[in-house]
Amino acid sequence: MQRTYLAFQHNAKLHSLQTVVRAVRSVASLEEANKGLFKGASDEDHVVVTEQTIFHPQGGGQPSDVGTIRASSGASFDVSAVRMNQVTEGEVLHLGRFTDVSPHFKPGDLVTQTIDSEKRLLYSRYHTAGHVLGAAVRHLLENEVANFDELKASHFPDSASCEFQGLIEGKWKESIQARVDAYIDKDMPVEIDFWDENDFKANGLERLIPDRKAMGMADDEKFRVVKIKGAEVYPCGGTHVDSTQLCGKTNVKKISRSKGMSRVSYILP
Repeated sequence: MQRTYLAFQHNAKLHSLQTVVRAVRSVASLEEANKGLFKGASDEDHVVVTEQTIFHPQGGGQPSDVGTIRASSGASFDVSAVRMNQVTEGEVLHLGRFTDVSPHFKPGDLVTQTIDSEKRLLYSRYHTAGHVLGAAVRHLLENEVANFDELKASHFPDSASCEFQGLIEGKWKESIQARVDAYIDKDMPVEIDFWDENDFKANGLERLIPDRKAMGMADDEKFRVVKIKGAEVYPCGGTHVDSTQLCGKTNVKKISRSKGMSRVSYILP
């Protein structure tokens, strides 16, 4: 089975896309590993696989897109969740339900995907804001906090935070907020690029080189990176706004510490 082409990684401004159906499966027919991705699914739900997708699957700290898939025949499918297949490498599974009066898709059908643009924008703002926060904390504290390193992040609107190795004291909260504000106000461009290992090394960012084998990537395939011009570069498969100012006001909520790690949470009003 071929990988699903992730159209949103190359053009995040596509909110509608024509593509072809590869497969339609009932949730009941899924492998156990994939059933586990959709724990709230019912017997009425199906999974649709397409050649390309503009739906961002949940992952990398970002929620999945939602929306619709429609065929000229009148078949309509409401997408409620999107995940990467746990069995077939690189395949995207769109979970949802066909409308009551709608026939089902067939493999080979030409369909139009449409995402919920409002939610996409919100998730993109949160994702870029998380990168801004990570860059602000690194630039402020990498030489101030013992064993400092960036670990992981969640860009879900109800639980957005960045996690760091090392103990960040509460006294840094105002300084972090001031640095985040400065990066937002500078309206730094946010750019997408594709790098190989040599590009990381040339930019002094060997520490960021992803594990090619763990990601199931071919030897000649490049890693997608997101560059906040003037701040940081991160390997990232998510969606973003075009500049830091488009994040809007980014409020640092609190700093919590546990087991040698720190979590800095944030929220967008």
